[in-house]
Parts: sequence; C-alpha cells; structure tokens
Amino acid sequence: MARIMGPDMNDRASWAELAAQLRVDSIRSSSAAGSGHPTSSMSAADLVAVLMSSYLHYDFGAPGDPRNDHLILSKGHGCAGLYAVLAEIGFLPLAWLERFYQDGSRLAGHVTHKGVPGVEASTGALGHGLSLACGMALAARRDRRKHRVFVVLSDGECDEGATWEAALFAPHHQLDNLVAIIDYNKMQSLGSVAEVLELEPLAAKWEAFRWAVREVDGHNVGELMQILTSLPFVPGRPSCVVAHTVKGKGISFMERQLLWHYRSPDAAELDRALRELDSPG
Repeated sequence: MARIMGPDMNDRASWAELAAQLRVDSIRSSSAAGSGHPTSSMSAADLVAVLMSSYLHYDFGAPGDPRNDHLILSKGHGCAGLYAVLAEIGFLPLAWLERFYQDGSRLAGHVTHKGVPGVEASTGALGHGLSLACGMALAARRDRRKHRVFVVLSDGECDEGATWEAALFAPHHQLDNLVAIIDYNKMQSLGSVAEVLELEPLAAKWEAFRWAVREVDGHNVGELMQILTSLPFVPGRPSCVVAHTVKGKGISFMERQLLWHYRSPDAAELDRALRELDSPG
C-alpha cells in the first residue's frame, strides 16, 4: 500500500519542519486573500502533518483505490492547512495557495472537494463531519474493507447535537476503523470554550459514550507518534484523540488571541509573523 510521499515516519525533525511550513503557507495565503481562519489551521498543523505524511494510507496515484484511508476535515474553516499539505507533498500546485479564498480560485475559504484533488468532502457547517465519517466507516465495515476513516473536529463543534448523535452511533456499531481527532485549542469564534459552553471533562464525555480515548499534546510529535501507532486503542471501539493545542501556534501575537479567529494579517503583520516562524517573507 503506497503512502503519501513525505517525511520518514520515524523522523521527528522532518515532521516538525513540515508542520512549520504549513503554518507559513497558511498565514501567507490568508494574508494574500485578506480573509480566512489562519490560526485555526495553525493549531492543527502538527496533527495534519503527522497524519498526511505518514499515518494516512493513501495512494494519490490511485485516488479511487478502495484500500485508501479517508480523511474528513470537519473543521472546514481550517482548510488553509489542508490545502497547504496537499501542495507541499506535490499533489496540488503550490501556486494554487497564492489564490486561496479569492475570486475564481478552486480553494474556497471552507474546505471544498470540487476540483480539489485529495479533498474527500466539503465541510464547514460545523457538526456534520463526524456523521459523515461514521457513514463511511460503517460502509467500509459492511463491505469488509480494511481502510480507516479519520475525522478532525474542532472543539467548538462539540457544542453541536449532531456530533453527539454520531458519537453514540459509532460505538453502537463497533466502528473501530473510525478515528476522531479533536483539535482542542480551547477557543471559539466568539470567545473561549470555557466562556461560550464549557466542555470539560471532555475526554470523560467521550469515554462515557464508549469511545476509547487518549489525550495528547497536539504539538508534541513524539506523543503523536506513539498515539497513532496504537490504533485502534481498543478492538471493537472507535478511537478518540483529544489533542490539546494552541490557537495560532507559532506566532506570539496570535496565540490564544480571539481577535485572530477571523482576522488575516496585513503586510506588516505578515512580515512579523514570518520572522517568528523563521521564514523569509
């Protein structure tokens, strides 16, 4: 089974380098567009880098291969990072990133599959991605396929009732081919998670719904490696990774700042951000 061309799966430095590049790409493309959600991509950069470079079994030379794993980015507003990783691995032209979220571009401001190879589903109306992933995992089980379905959720969409309906559905059908990864950066569009709708104890909630749960530092490559090599965590149960992350990770004046959920940097702010990310402008 072919894997995405990328860093060696045991090379932590390569993964960190790829994640850093995804942050650079996300902030550049959002700045050029004058819009987007760059900090939402930056919190998930390490998660996406590790998944796409080594743990997602996917042959991009044969996208229709039924053995391919599936990845649903349920937090569709964090699409700049997904587009970036597809470009960095050579599946999309890097030049497409320069037209992100602009008139005539294929790369919409919420992730879209139309005309974008490697994207499984259009998402962004929060709360639907897990339901979609459950359906794909159940279909695979009934067809006796061995591929896995990964879904990356925001913490904010754990406010949505449909998310918890799907969370009930998956263990009932023993979908141990399903992996939910929560980008738990603790910030939503209008405030912190604790202010808008407290989720704690989040891991215990998923455990109560009969998922096998692991908590991890979402920016620690070593921990991510250890977690993802042990899937499924419990045979017969879906797996949930609660990844503790930082909104705007890597740029000091954006980290944990609500202002930057919807805002993209101007030229001076971009220059400062790139200096902090140790990248040329």
